Amino acid sequence: MDVYWLEQTEDCMPEDDDWLSANEVLRMHAMRFAKRRNEWRLGRWTAKTALATYLGHPMQPRVLAKIEIRPAASGAPEAFVVDKPAALTISLSHRDGRAACAAGPFGAQLGCDLESVEPHSDAFVAAYFTATAQALVAKAPEYARQQCLAMLWSAKESALKALHTGLRLDTRCVIVNLEPTAIDLNGWSPLHVRCINGPVFRGWWQSAGSFVRTMVAHPEPNSPIFLEVQHFSSGRASRCA
Repeated sequence: MDVYWLEQTEDCMPEDDDWLSANEVLRMHAMRFAKRRNEWRLGRWTAKTALATYLGHPMQPRVLAKIEIRPAASGAPEAFVVDKPAALTISLSHRDGRAACAAGPFGAQLGCDLESVEPHSDAFVAAYFTATAQALVAKAPEYARQQCLAMLWSAKESALKALHTGLRLDTRCVIVNLEPTAIDLNGWSPLHVRCINGPVFRGWWQSAGSFVRTMVAHPEPNSPIFLEVQHFSSGRASRCA
């Protein structure tokens, strides 16, 4: 199964809001805190850009305004085009001024996550990880320990999004295993995530500077394909990430 990946930063967004629908503008302005508004706006811009590219629509304000990302009852994002469900499944993540959107076939279980590599306390590891995962982190070389921890946490988040539960489910119920196979040509490494009393998801992870990306899905996905998007104003091909 093919899954497409797009990342955008705040620098990629237009200044105007004419690419948002009227309902989205109202929702954005109802948010009290600027940080939350900026994160939400970046997530919507990234998702709409990914959807327009995936569906072959032009990157024009009037077109993007007809694409809406609405929360399902579970809180998971669902895509609509002109008030009708879009023929794809999406997952969203944002962290530190960057947002990611994964898009795959309609009906697939799909989750993606973007995490910063940063220090975490021993108490954090003990509270949210199984003994097996704690041992894996402890065995990692010192220089790679925080990256390993970020990857494990991110993969858990991706699986919880694919399950449409989020952090309402105990993260220790999600067990991440790396697969000892070669990295693919795009720098993705395989993993799988086993959910206790639940499904097993296949997926991929990648390290990119101070960030870690993960994606899991069912049916089993190929490594993510980075989307090539058109510039919003000039129509020239570019990748703003």
